[in-house]
Amino acid sequence: MTIEVDKIIDPISASDGAGVKLKRSIGVEPNYFDPFLMLDEFGSENSEDYIAGFPAHPHRGIETVTYMLAGDFEHKDSAGGKGRMTAGDVQWMKTGSGVIHSEMPAMKEGKLHGFQLWINMPAKLKMSKPEYIYLNANKMSVHKDNDKHVKVIAGKFEKAEGPIKEHNVEPTYFDVELIKEKEFNHSLPSAHNTFIYLINGEIKIGEKKHDKLKDSTLILLSKGKALKITAQTNAKFLLISGKPINEEIARGGPFVMNTKAEILQAVQDYHNGTFVK
Repeated sequence: MTIEVDKIIDPISASDGAGVKLKRSIGVEPNYFDPFLMLDEFGSENSEDYIAGFPAHPHRGIETVTYMLAGDFEHKDSAGGKGRMTAGDVQWMKTGSGVIHSEMPAMKEGKLHGFQLWINMPAKLKMSKPEYIYLNANKMSVHKDNDKHVKVIAGKFEKAEGPIKEHNVEPTYFDVELIKEKEFNHSLPSAHNTFIYLINGEIKIGEKKHDKLKDSTLILLSKGKALKITAQTNAKFLLISGKPINEEIARGGPFVMNTKAEILQAVQDYHNGTFVK
């Protein structure tokens, strides 16, 4: 069954952290695209839009996937972990039972551009030990041919396989660059929820007619197996897919659990100083 466009969403302008300007798509409307909780695109050439960064803040019950396209970010956390992300790097953080971390620009000027995706964790993993996976740009698998360039963060495309393996939502996370009038074809599990985030350019998806898809646009896709994308101009997009968790969710700011009582417990733990296990 061919995958088609289900819904087209223009991101809203928002700010987070200490005033970092960003475009938010998942996390507004739709509020949740199981298992994905939030998608932010942050980026600016004006340092005033990002210099204040994301000072220390807590998380519990989710995974955060930060992907840098341009600029440098420094990460520090409550467990003593430190890392510096540069263009092309990914930090995949499983917050589990709880982590307090900060993400601050390691630059005073220049262009910053990247994405943060939040993935829900199932109840049985929400209180697991936090875990970090740092993926350096130069160690990631890439498929290249005359039509396209596909960077594989999770999942598999042709012979290129991403470093994220044996994950409960069986994610696909590709960064695709497609030449004008060329096609990108890929097969996906029919039970998964899939979306495209178009970064720049213009594309057509599937066989059915749909509204114009151009620049900074979230496209939720119908369930199916065969995905066909045609570039109307040179285009760059993220393809992200995952298996739904199908559990009740309760949200409280940076905490995502299954019940309101668990959210209240997280808040209490944070104020009591018992948040980090």
